[in-house]
Amino acid sequence: MTATNSPQKRQLHPMPSFVKRALEERNLVDEYNRRPAYQQNDYIGWIDRAKHAETKEKRLNQMLEELDRGGIYMNMLHSPSKKKR
Repeated sequence: MTATNSPQKRQLHPMPSFVKRALEERNLVDEYNRRPAYQQNDYIGWIDRAKHAETKEKRLNQMLEELDRGGIYMNMLHSPSKKKR
């Protein structure tokens, strides 16, 4: 049975332990949690769908960099997440 997120019926992706660990190590848990639920879910699904470990690592690093930088989501501008520096 697949969990869904109404009304769009997206599959909900559980966070893998390696992603959680990376967020904690980089002190980005709060930045991740500030993102909308759909972005959190999209990031996890995108990372976890990679077939090769190198691709998972590359995608994980992209997510971490985007969270650290702010204002970016999946290589697109996302002004609501822009950090005030």
